[in-house]
Amino acid sequence: MNHAVNLNSDLGESYGAWNMGDDAAMLSIVGSANVACGFHGGDWSVMERTVREAKRNKVSIGAHPSYPDLQGFGRRPMTMANDEVKSLMAYQIGALAGVAALAGHRVSHVKPHGAINNKAAVDRALADAIAVASAGVDASLIFLAPAGSALVAAGRAAGLKVAEEVFADRNYDDDGNLVPRGRPDAMVHDPEQALQNVLRMVRESAIVSVSGKRIPTRVDSICVHGDSAGAVAMARHLRAGLEAAGVRLAPLPEIVAAI
Repeated sequence: MNHAVNLNSDLGESYGAWNMGDDAAMLSIVGSANVACGFHGGDWSVMERTVREAKRNKVSIGAHPSYPDLQGFGRRPMTMANDEVKSLMAYQIGALAGVAALAGHRVSHVKPHGAINNKAAVDRALADAIAVASAGVDASLIFLAPAGSALVAAGRAAGLKVAEEVFADRNYDDDGNLVPRGRPDAMVHDPEQALQNVLRMVRESAIVSVSGKRIPTRVDSICVHGDSAGAVAMARHLRAGLEAAGVRLAPLPEIVAAI
């Protein structure tokens, strides 16, 4: 298969004495890391440690901003004015940019986290607020957005380079949105099933829903979450399986440069 994609993971989500995931292992597998910016996970020390490890592994980094929801891990819906969302996003992107500069790395993309990402995928006004904030901080940032979503359109309208993302460990509904986490079929836990789902998406340039509906889309980047017990094993299986199928894996800036 003559194709190149990015493999990314949401990392840096530990906080103080509370540890989540095996970031060091994940950073030896993925090409890009979405680093929590302190509002759903992460803190200044975790951010710097994650960024330094990413640089050591030649992994590109992105800001992973969220609603201000540490207790709910950024997965609880919130209601905020869009002007407030702009400030919220800029605050978090700027924080990671500062930490990255200290570590000799740089932020190359933005990917919203959790509930705000899910809502903005279908709410164009909210998507515009996030995209405008990202462009306002740095117009060269890549906007990593759910494939086919309102965030894709908003990123392009804001003049950002956009990469469309699919999830290896999540299922989709017939509208092309993620199945809500409260449903028993929301997650894909079996690494081989995840690999076959991803290979089909890459080969067919389409999302296939849980009911079998095919939804055409670009596939620039594939996410595997870093917060589950089997995350490292799944990421390794995905990387090995994709490469065995002839898919070249690359950091996000390299993928976007070829679009």
